[in-house]
Amino acid sequence: MMNCLVVLIAVLAAAWSGYWLAGHWGLTKGFDIWFEDRRAEGWVAEYDDRATRGFPNRFDTTFTNLTLADPGTSVAWDAPFFQLFALSYRPTHVIAVWPHAQTLSTPSEKLTLNSTDMRASLVLRPDTALTLERTNVVIEGLTLSSSRDWQMSATALNLAMHAQPDGDATYRLALQTQDFAPPVAYALPSGTNLPRNFSALRADVTVTFDRAWDRTAIEDSRPQPVEIDLALAEAKWGDLELNAAGKVSVDSLGYPTGTITIRAVNWREIIAVARASGQVSPAILDTVEGALDLASQLAGNSNQLDIPLTFKNGATRLGPVPIAPAPIIRLH
Repeated sequence: MMNCLVVLIAVLAAAWSGYWLAGHWGLTKGFDIWFEDRRAEGWVAEYDDRATRGFPNRFDTTFTNLTLADPGTSVAWDAPFFQLFALSYRPTHVIAVWPHAQTLSTPSEKLTLNSTDMRASLVLRPDTALTLERTNVVIEGLTLSSSRDWQMSATALNLAMHAQPDGDATYRLALQTQDFAPPVAYALPSGTNLPRNFSALRADVTVTFDRAWDRTAIEDSRPQPVEIDLALAEAKWGDLELNAAGKVSVDSLGYPTGTITIRAVNWREIIAVARASGQVSPAILDTVEGALDLASQLAGNSNQLDIPLTFKNGATRLGPVPIAPAPIIRLH
């Protein structure tokens, strides 16, 4: 009996070792093919070293000095290392870990992202496209600075994106931050009576895209939103407060159609902050301030406004008054 048990254990151990080795080979081959395909498409896709370890229960892959640059968008990402962790018996649940410092270059600027911890949990569907089921991203000690002389920061940032059961390309996104400081907070003149950080910045939104998020989102092009249902977006900064909710559809050019209602508390101070930042056109601010002043007189409340912003035919309207071009909502 004991001999049979020993033989059974040996057979199971050999089978599991074979499974791990087969998985290791498949993972290695998959990485090789992916990087070769990107280079064939004109990408810069390079790293100094790649190692996969974790026998017998894990596949832990570390890239060293990784560079990816997409010729279609002219966006490049550089990181001293990047890690992907997965249990060998659950390969579609991946943990991604980023370094404390990394850079993202675009045609217009270079962004440097520093953090004390940045990682994500990704659950993928077991299909060849590796379709995203859900992901949760956590960043601690975030600082983002630009070569165009702006920066932002947060003690913590959490972003969740979960596929919804009512559509293959519909996702619910939730954003939560702690001690968020926007670029304008670093650009305000001294003596401004505002704290550096927001006391709240959060959002809950459901987005339907033109296709599901899967491996082609990196390899080819990003899925584009076709419908945005904003349950709530909230920002509180000192005595200033903005809330937004509404729903818009987005056409193939990225122009929205629909209405977002914004509640602004102490809106005159919000306009003053925007002016002091120097980041918004004075002509736009003049138009917005005039329209809001009229609306406040009609509402009988000089400090709080409920403002329906309507997007139609490429324009943003405050009531019947066009105040600015509509934003173009495109992911690059």
